[in-house]
Amino acid sequence: MRLLYIVRQTAKPSETTVFTSVISSGPLTIEAGPSVISSPNVKFGLAFSEASGECLVRVEGNDDQLIKKAADNSINLSCGHSFIILIRGAYPINILTQLKIVPEVCTIYAATANPLEVIIAETKQGRGILGVIDGQTPLGIEDEKGVKWRKEILRKLKYKT
Repeated sequence: MRLLYIVRQTAKPSETTVFTSVISSGPLTIEAGPSVISSPNVKFGLAFSEASGECLVRVEGNDDQLIKKAADNSINLSCGHSFIILIRGAYPINILTQLKIVPEVCTIYAATANPLEVIIAETKQGRGILGVIDGQTPLGIEDEKGVKWRKEILRKLKYKT
């Protein structure tokens, strides 16, 4: 078996968070999308790539632009039993716990607003996600000003109290 490593950049509208994940089965996860993202103010698009049967990309959401972008990303990745969710109007922490408890979700590779590259292995059978590159390389160690900024932003975003 020979592996071909492919890096695919996920495309997303500005001010959007992307989730990239692997799951054990799909149709149930598509149905779980609206219950995981229950706030009417949060806009989302979810695309799931089937790995058996018709091998279609299934979509769900409440924002046409985000649904289309999630579907385009899913086709670009072409990895079975994976899904992409794009959200606007919320931070990853707002839905991450609910997403983790969906029984079909095996792994969440990223929940980020950063630029994201997905590393893919390809064999004769198909493709799979090996991991992600999330954001940029660190440039140094934070100073006191950085610590203060970090603590303030975490509280502003309600990540910490």
